[in-house]
Amino acid sequence: MVSMIFNDPSSAAAFHRLSFTRFSNGLVSLRRFVGPLHVFSNTPTLPRALSLHAPRSSRFITASMAAEPSAKVIDGKSVAKQIREEISAEVTKLKEAIGVVPGLAVILVGDRKDSATYVRNKKKACESVGINSFEVNLPDDASEQEVLKYISDFNGDPSVHGILVQLPLPSHMNEQNILNAVTIEKDVDGFHPLNIGHLAMRGREPLFVPCTPKGCIELLHRYGVDIKGKRAVVIGRSNIVGMPAALLLQREDATVTIVHSRTKNPEEITRQADIIISAVGQPNMVRGSWIKPGAVIIDVGINPVEDATSPRGYRLVGDVCYDEACKIAAAVTPVPGGVGPMTIAMLLSNTVSSAKRAYNFN
Repeated sequence: MVSMIFNDPSSAAAFHRLSFTRFSNGLVSLRRFVGPLHVFSNTPTLPRALSLHAPRSSRFITASMAAEPSAKVIDGKSVAKQIREEISAEVTKLKEAIGVVPGLAVILVGDRKDSATYVRNKKKACESVGINSFEVNLPDDASEQEVLKYISDFNGDPSVHGILVQLPLPSHMNEQNILNAVTIEKDVDGFHPLNIGHLAMRGREPLFVPCTPKGCIELLHRYGVDIKGKRAVVIGRSNIVGMPAALLLQREDATVTIVHSRTKNPEEITRQADIIISAVGQPNMVRGSWIKPGAVIIDVGINPVEDATSPRGYRLVGDVCYDEACKIAAAVTPVPGGVGPMTIAMLLSNTVSSAKRAYNFN
């Protein structure tokens, strides 16, 4: 028996930060920090393609079709593209109706190349849908008070509807103090304790939900996966993905189990799941033997492993062994191209929702 040891890093999220540690066994560990969907319910969606209840003769993919050699690919890239198109239309409508252009402010501290890349990608995404972007770049030795001052200014700026502090921050800064300084009305990352608290409570609605877990649920919705009454297993319990993903599944009336680093017999528990969301940051940890035939798998993990045939020297894989999952599951997200592309799309969507809320525009 092979003993599986895994952790619950915030790496499970997507598109905020990647940091690599290379080991002699050929694996490269990855931690990724993310940031946050509020998808517009009145916009068209992709054709519904999955149902765990649909009859075999229907046009829907069913659990009984898992015996086929290849699972349905849940294409996050195409879904994110459609969402960006929807956002662009909403931005145009908002501007034409009341003259308001949504604005997103990003604060970057330090000169890490990967952070700069992610901030640059967010800026490009904003421009592509017509959202104004505001960027603050501070040196690594900037004081915590400087960051708090910029947050305070953006909190009071009516042209800014979303504020994002790029993580991680330098070690001399108190991350919790800085994130909590963002007013809840502009917390488009969805990490404010009040937003998380409302997410956890029945009868309460958060202003924003962390984007990666909400993107996971949106993929299930847009592919017509029935969640109500299903057994769902979330692998990982990070504040950024695992915990809010479990809360969202619970809101959808799934029966939810969280598998984490202290769980005994994780394979046995996961094999009971109709829906698996894996957000643990361990390459290919979930093997075919962990998967119930006909299950739907959302793989949040993005892990670099050495690959001499790649120009970069490595390739990206998920937490789930994709080749094995494709032979057993009804549907699975690829890595890359699954959950990852949803993250920035969700951030943009949250920003537009914030602008609409600020002006009571429906």
